Amino acid sequence: MAEYEAIEVVTFKERQNRFIATCLNQKGEEIITHVKNTGRCKELLIPGVEVAVNFQDKPTRKTKYDLVAVKKNGAWFNIDSQLPNDLVEEGIKQNIIKFDILKGEKLNFRREYTYEDSRFDFLIETELDEKLLIEVKGMTLENEQIGSFPDAPSLRGLKHVETLIDAEKDGYLRGVIFVAQFEKISYGTINQEMQPALKEAFEKGMDQGLEVQIYNTKVTPSLVEINKKIPFKIEKG
Repeated sequence: MAEYEAIEVVTFKERQNRFIATCLNQKGEEIITHVKNTGRCKELLIPGVEVAVNFQDKPTRKTKYDLVAVKKNGAWFNIDSQLPNDLVEEGIKQNIIKFDILKGEKLNFRREYTYEDSRFDFLIETELDEKLLIEVKGMTLENEQIGSFPDAPSLRGLKHVETLIDAEKDGYLRGVIFVAQFEKISYGTINQEMQPALKEAFEKGMDQGLEVQIYNTKVTPSLVEINKKIPFKIEKG
């Protein structure tokens, strides 16, 4: 579970660039916010929608607010790209998140593990000398309760999947976890129209033992927590 300490619900006005957006507070005054997601979020960040901003008044910051959540069709979507890793770490440690490909008991758990020229979010080692590389991705794109990733082409994401595929040669087990940063989702998939090569990479990886999981979350303006495992589907080409 993750909780923000100083949330205020305001109105989104416009996004100047990947990092900065202007919002209107309850008095109608403009406030400049840091957008905690560099994805497009075009279906979420629409002028006039309610958004949640977290007050962060620190001398080292250029803005005093972080834009962390958006209200869409009556439901809150968290867009904080730093949050999924913390939620997954908590889920693994509490045995909420488990992996079918692991047979042994966890012995070691590392964060930000480097393999070849890529850094992965987690490494789990077991008593049976299993080594599981895990990459975590946040999912914010939704249409009719179908979640998809990515909302913009991700060369870094493609490289991670390709490196996970190659890691089989060195005896690694491989996993990808998507955190749907919203609650109402029937299943998740790869946005093949946005990035066909990523869809093909996931197909290849899953054929070679890559385990892919999705978990949805319960979201309020100030609180986010892992809810349950959701089906992942990918259309075979």
